[in-house]
Amino acid sequence: MANKKILLVDDDPDVRLAMHVRLKANGYDTCFASDALTSVSEARKERPDLIILDLGLPGGDGFVVIERFMRQPALAVIPIIVVSARDVSGNRERAIKAGAKVYLQKPVQNSELLAVIRKALGEPEQPGDCEATGNWKLFA
Repeated sequence: MANKKILLVDDDPDVRLAMHVRLKANGYDTCFASDALTSVSEARKERPDLIILDLGLPGGDGFVVIERFMRQPALAVIPIIVVSARDVSGNRERAIKAGAKVYLQKPVQNSELLAVIRKALGEPEQPGDCEATGNWKLFA
């Protein structure tokens, strides 16, 4: 079985690299977009199984990106996890309402990120997953 592919949408190359290393070490393949404009074309080209999205992007914020994905049936089915340094208040609810599955605050713990990814992809839980994500209260 092929590894699941995750599209990382973040304008910070250091964040993309760190996420890539974390995900690759756990058996995931990655592809990248650094702004709102290329995120949709990259998703169409790469057909990821999941998207990790920052909100602060050049060319339109993450909310614009979510809206663009939700308007395209082939992309609307891809789970989106928002990982942002923006304040949670108001942004979490707005992201979930727009179509994201989860909103995580940067910096995110590796165990929490991996647990949420597994849950969003429908993969088997690992020991400690529920504790890492507050018993899945993050999911809409």
